[in-house]
Amino acid sequence: MKKNYFLMQVSTLLLVLLVCTNAFSQIDTSMKPGWNPRGTVSLNLSQMSFSNWTQGGDNSMSFASLGNFGVYYIHKQWDVSNKLKIAYGRAKTNDNYFTTDNELRFETVVIKKLGWKLNPYASNEVRTSLANGFDYKTNPATQIVAFFDPGYLTQSLGFIYAQKYISTRLGIGFQEVFTNKFNRYSADPDNPAEIKKFKFDSGIESVTETNFEFMKNMMYTGRLRLFSRFNSIDVWDVNFDNLIGAKVNDYISVNFGVNVIYEKSQSMKTQVKEALQIGFSYVLF
Repeated sequence: MKKNYFLMQVSTLLLVLLVCTNAFSQIDTSMKPGWNPRGTVSLNLSQMSFSNWTQGGDNSMSFASLGNFGVYYIHKQWDVSNKLKIAYGRAKTNDNYFTTDNELRFETVVIKKLGWKLNPYASNEVRTSLANGFDYKTNPATQIVAFFDPGYLTQSLGFIYAQKYISTRLGIGFQEVFTNKFNRYSADPDNPAEIKKFKFDSGIESVTETNFEFMKNMMYTGRLRLFSRFNSIDVWDVNFDNLIGAKVNDYISVNFGVNVIYEKSQSMKTQVKEALQIGFSYVLF
C-alpha cells in the first residue's frame, strides 16, 4: 500500500508538472538545424568561522559544484541529444569532512521523426558516483560507493512524445549493474548472500523531462525516471530530480533543488535530498 501511495503521489506531481508546462511554455527558437552545444557551470560556497563565541557553533566550510552540458543535433528526419550532468560537493565541520553531492550521468537519445504525435526512439544512459561516498551515520564512516561501483547502464527502445519544453518517453528497458567491492547493488534479491558483480534486468522504463521559465529569470527543470523489472512489475525504481533556478544577474544565481529516489537495492526507504544554495553561475555556450 505504501508503494502504491508513493506512486500515486509521483503521478500527481507529474500531472501538475504537465499542466504547468503547457501553461508556461514558450517557443524555443534557439535550436537551429545541425549541432547545438549547450553548457552551464555553477559553484556555490559557504563558510562560517567562530572565535571566542559564547553562543555555540563550529567552524564550517562547504562547496557544491554543478555542470550541465549538452550537444543536440537537429534534422528534418532525426533528433539526437547528448546530455552530461556532473555534480560534486564537500563540506567540512571542524576536522570532519563530508561528501554532499556525488553524481555523474551521461545520456544519449536518438529520435526518428515520422511526423506522428509519438515517434520511435533509442536511448542509452550511464549513471555512477563521481567519487567515493560514505555512510556518515556510522562511526567511523563506512564507504558505500565508489566510481562505477555501482555503475548503471540502461538502454531503452520505445516511443516518445515531445514538445518544445517537455518530453515523455516510454519503452522496453535493459539495465546492467556493475560492481566491484559493493556487491549488494548487484545482488540477487532471492539470494542476497551470493556474491555477484554483474546484474542484468529487463523491464519498462519511462522518462519525463521539462525545462521552462515560469517567471521572469526563474527556471524550473525536472526529470522523472521510472523503471520496473518484468520479474517484479509491482516494484518501481523512482528518481525524481527537481531544480528551480533564479537568476540574480549574469553571474549570481539562487538554486533550490529536491531529489526524491526510491530504489529497493539501495534502501527500503524513500531517499530525499534538498538543497537551497546561492552562488556563481556561468553559461559557457
